[in-house]
Amino acid sequence: MTTLDSIQNFEGKYPKQIWPLFFSEMWERFCFYGMRGMLIYFMVTELMLNDAVANLQYGATQAFVYAFTFIGGLFADKILGYRKSLFWGGILMIAGSLILAIDPKAFFFFGISFTIIGTGFFKPNISTMVGQLYKEGDPRRDAGFSLFYAGINIGALLGGYLCIAVGKGEMLSGLVPAHLRWNVAFGFAAIVMVISLLTFLRTQKTIGEIGKSPLAHLEGSKRKMMEWATYIGSLLLLPIIMTMVAKTEYTDYFMYTIGPLTLVYIAYEMMSMTVADRKKMIAGLVFIFFSIIFWAFFEQSGGSLSLFAANNLDNKVLGITLDPNGVNNSANSLFVIMFAALLGIVWIWLANRKLEPNTLIKFGLAFLFLAAGFYIFYSTRFFTNQNGVTSLDLFTFGWLIITFGELCLSPIGMSIMTKLAPQKLQAIMMGMWFLASAYGQYFAGILGANISEASENADNYNKLMAYTDGYLQLAIYALIAGVVLIAISPLVRKLMQEVK
Repeated sequence: MTTLDSIQNFEGKYPKQIWPLFFSEMWERFCFYGMRGMLIYFMVTELMLNDAVANLQYGATQAFVYAFTFIGGLFADKILGYRKSLFWGGILMIAGSLILAIDPKAFFFFGISFTIIGTGFFKPNISTMVGQLYKEGDPRRDAGFSLFYAGINIGALLGGYLCIAVGKGEMLSGLVPAHLRWNVAFGFAAIVMVISLLTFLRTQKTIGEIGKSPLAHLEGSKRKMMEWATYIGSLLLLPIIMTMVAKTEYTDYFMYTIGPLTLVYIAYEMMSMTVADRKKMIAGLVFIFFSIIFWAFFEQSGGSLSLFAANNLDNKVLGITLDPNGVNNSANSLFVIMFAALLGIVWIWLANRKLEPNTLIKFGLAFLFLAAGFYIFYSTRFFTNQNGVTSLDLFTFGWLIITFGELCLSPIGMSIMTKLAPQKLQAIMMGMWFLASAYGQYFAGILGANISEASENADNYNKLMAYTDGYLQLAIYALIAGVVLIAISPLVRKLMQEVK
C-alpha cells in the first residue's frame, strides 16, 4: 500500500501523483471557465438583460461559486474528506451542465445553481491534496503549485475559447445547427467533467491516505448518516441558491453575512493556537484582504471586459482572425502556460543569489502589473475608429501584462495559504482563499455594473469612452494598492516568521 512517507519522499522536482491530479483539475477548469466565459454574453444576448444587471448577476453567480469553496472545504475537513467531497462536487457540476445543455434559456439559473454548489465541493479540496503531496517546508512545493496552476490554465484556455466561440457560431457552425449552438456549448462542460471524474477515480489508488474521511474513527452507520446529511443538505440548498443568484439583492445580504461570520469562526480557532501560529494566521488574513482587491479588478474579464470585447474590439490578433470574446476569455490562460515556468525559473535564479523578493513584495508587484494592464485597456481609446471599434492586438497585450501580475499572486497565494495554516485548518484556509475570490467576484460585478451604467443609452463610440474611463480608474487604484503592499511588507514578513 502507498504510504504518505513514500509519496512525500519523492525524488526529482515533482511527485508522480501530481500528474493525475493535474489532469483532473485541467478538465474541471475547462468546465468552469467555459461556463464563466459564456455567462454575461448569454445573459445580454439571449436572456435580454441590460449590461448593468448582467454584470451584477455575473458577479453574484461567481461570488457564490467561490463562497461555496469555503463551505466545501469546511465539510471536507469535518465530514466527507477531500476525496468524497471532490467526487460529489463533480457529480453536481455534471448535472448542472446537462440541465443547461437541455434548455439554457428555460433552466439557466437552475443549472447554474448545481454548478455553484458542485464547484464549492470540488475546487478547494483538490488544491489541498496537492499541498499534502509535500512535507512541511519542502522547497519544491511552490514549483508543484506552479505546475498545477499551469494545468488549470490549459483547461481554462481550451474551455474559455471553445465554449463561447461555439455558442456565438464562430466555431463548428457548419456542424452545429444555429438553434442548438448554446445547448452544445454548455454540453461540452458536462463531457469534460465526466473525463475529470474518471481521471480522479484512477488517481485514488496512488495517493495513499490523502483525502480519506476524517470520521474513520466513527462506526460506519454514524459516519454514513453524517455523509448523507451533507449530500441531502446540499441538494436542499439548490432552490435557495437559485433565488439568491436571480435576485442580486439577496446576494448582497449573503455577502454582508458570510464574511463577518467567517472571521468570527477564524478568530475562535485562533484562540486555541500558539502565539506563533496566531501571527501566521494574521499574515494570511493580510494576503486574503489584498487578494480581494486584486480579483475585483482582474475579474472584469468575465464581466465588463467581456461586453467591451463583444462591442468594441476588432477580430484580428497579429493578422489572425479570432473571436474577440474567445481571446478575452483565453489570452490570460495562454500567457500563463507560456510564462509560468519561466517566471518560476526567474524566482529560483534570484533566490540562488539571495535577491528573490519576499511573498508580499511579489503581491505588490502583482498590483503594479495589474495597474499597467488596465492602463493599456484605457489606451485602446487612442486607436478607435469612428464606430467605437479598437485594436484587439493592443487589448491582448494588456492581458499579457496582467498575466505577469497574476503569476506574482495566484499560484504563490495558494501555496502560502497551505504554509501559514495549521494542519487541521488546511482546507478551511484554502477555502478562505477562495472566499476572498468570492468577494473579489462580488465587487467585480458592482464595478462592472457602475462602468456599464455610465455608458447606458450611449452609441458604441461613447460606450468605449465610458468603459475606458472606468479602466483608468482601476489602474490608479491598483497602483496605490501595490505601493501600500510594498511599504508594509517588512511588518507582515515578521508575522510570517520562518515561512517564506
